Amino acid sequence: MAFPGVPLMLLVGALARIPGSEGGKETPAHFLYQGKGECRFLNGTQLVRYLQRYFYDRQEIARFDSERGEYVALTGLGKADADYWNRNKLYVQIAKGEVDRFCRNNYRLYNYEAAKREERLISRRAKPTVTISPTKMDPTSPNTILLCTATGFYPMEIEVQWLKNGEPEKEGVAFGEELQNGDWTYQLQVMLETQPQRGDVYTCKVEHTSLEAPITIQWEPRSSSFARSKFWTGIMGAVIGVAFLAVGLFSYLKSKKATPIQPPAGEFLLFSHFSPS
Repeated sequence: MAFPGVPLMLLVGALARIPGSEGGKETPAHFLYQGKGECRFLNGTQLVRYLQRYFYDRQEIARFDSERGEYVALTGLGKADADYWNRNKLYVQIAKGEVDRFCRNNYRLYNYEAAKREERLISRRAKPTVTISPTKMDPTSPNTILLCTATGFYPMEIEVQWLKNGEPEKEGVAFGEELQNGDWTYQLQVMLETQPQRGDVYTCKVEHTSLEAPITIQWEPRSSSFARSKFWTGIMGAVIGVAFLAVGLFSYLKSKKATPIQPPAGEFLLFSHFSPS
């Protein structure tokens, strides 16, 4: 485990001789001279190794190693610097003191802040919002896709279950991946492919640490309500039809009763012939 220190970065301009340059001319170039402090911890802060590393042109040339207690040259270019620093006892003492001042002190500070952040995250709770969306992938297919979506929850662990008429559904269930919403909350979609029948009740059950009780959202096939509506519509139509028929029959009988019945013309003449004069 390494905790890099605040790097001291110097951009040094130098005149360098580039091999192969025409006429052996010196061409100006820029190289990066960089110093890094590095802490390596073993078993907390009981065993700490401090490295003060120096780089030139992307290559480490020298370092101070607390296990050796001195500066070490890694290339010929770094030998002069390492020898100079080792001769200066103040530099060596300062480097040795970084084990406590820089490494152990920052380890405690970092872990305290990390523990506080972790505590805030662990104690945070966000309740999910649950919805059901039915759809048909193929209009000619009897299958219906039911999509249960839980969104806005934290922490990430959540359990989503499909029930049919109160019994867990095993077949036709597909789970998506937990996706981040960008605000430290998550969302999850669970799909159920089924053939709903009249009277079926589908339930999406969601359990989460932020909830005192599971959230349950129900869905019923539209065909069931449509069939009931169609049934009552038929009954109402039949009642209205009978009413119109009764009114029509009543009107017809009433009109027949109000019209006098006239005898045939022949009978009238015969009756007049035998009447007394």
